[in-house]
Amino acid sequence: MNLSPLILAIPVYIILIGIELCYQLYKKEVHYRIGDALTNISCGIAEQVTGLYFKLFSIFIYTISFDYLKLFDINKSWLSFILLFIAADFCYYWAHRMSHQVNLFWNGHAVHHQSEDYNLSVALRQGAFQTFFTAPFFIPLAIIGFSPEFFLFVSAFVTLYQFWIHTENIEKMGWFEFVFNTPSHHRVHHGVDPKYIDKNHAGVFIIWDKMFGTFQEEEEKPTYGVTIPLNSLNPVKAQIAPFKLMFLALEKGNGLIDKLRIMLNPPGWFPDYAGGFKKPSEIDKSKYFKFEVKADKMLNGYGLVQYILALVLTSLFLFFGATLSTIYVMIGITGILVLIAIIGALFEQKRWSFYAEIFRLMAMPIVLYFFIPNQLLVLGGAMGFSIFSLFYLFLLKSKFIN
Repeated sequence: MNLSPLILAIPVYIILIGIELCYQLYKKEVHYRIGDALTNISCGIAEQVTGLYFKLFSIFIYTISFDYLKLFDINKSWLSFILLFIAADFCYYWAHRMSHQVNLFWNGHAVHHQSEDYNLSVALRQGAFQTFFTAPFFIPLAIIGFSPEFFLFVSAFVTLYQFWIHTENIEKMGWFEFVFNTPSHHRVHHGVDPKYIDKNHAGVFIIWDKMFGTFQEEEEKPTYGVTIPLNSLNPVKAQIAPFKLMFLALEKGNGLIDKLRIMLNPPGWFPDYAGGFKKPSEIDKSKYFKFEVKADKMLNGYGLVQYILALVLTSLFLFFGATLSTIYVMIGITGILVLIAIIGALFEQKRWSFYAEIFRLMAMPIVLYFFIPNQLLVLGGAMGFSIFSLFYLFLLKSKFIN
């Protein structure tokens, strides 16, 4: 079974998030809120499970480019690994930069910036549709002659590097910051303060930003998030919301040309008759507040247990997804997306989520039966888990139905 290093790293990610949280509890400077952190992880789950199909697009266009346009056949070696690593990071810089500076492309990337906290869980918050907008930027590597398998392997390490820079627990790092991307540099990138917006797009090497005029030193502490807050813990809504905002923006354009200009210009751009470019406003930190839904310990505990279930199911699904038929993959993707959407709504104490969760818990053992029909011990465990969860859920009934 040929697994991506990104999939193999999932357990390590979760352990490191736990270590960071424990360290912050020890220092009494916690930068985690349970609803926000679990939504971050849920967005990562959504991106990974849909990626079983969505990422076929990027693999397809890369493979076609390699098969019909390649100039050389570059053999795998340590030298070619290093060259491809640097080249992939260079292409990532431009893909990432354009994801901020083209409204259409921003739809895929905005999800990553929606969190108003900054911690390791934010690294997992990814847009499911992002691959459709960034894949073309890597075609030059195929044309040069790096094979699809080699590219997928090496580019995974460019992505892995970026996990650790999503933390507030590492300050500036001296000489290292002259060449490499660091937590300080990337905190700037996640800031919505006008001086920080669209800065520090690098993945691994910050030198790209310094070369192409998009570098900004971290000065005052950034305010994190997006200029139009999501104000939701629903990971499915998080994936769709950027597209909704773009369609609302398109309504302000008269005619096809202006609508195309709205899509291809930076977010916030409008024709003069629609008010022109809307610059980001300065953040009044005395009035600024984060979106928060107050939930008691029982509800937080229930949600945490169900998210652990979601992580286990997702990990198993990603490990064995390649061996499943198309119909089972579709059922698996749908089931996991439904699970994380309902739990997000439970944290927001939406009335409908209570009834949806009852239906999900009753359906879960039945769905598992079709995946693993002969594993009676597993099915019995699932049945027991569902019954216990239903009992616990009814203890929380007053939170949803008054």
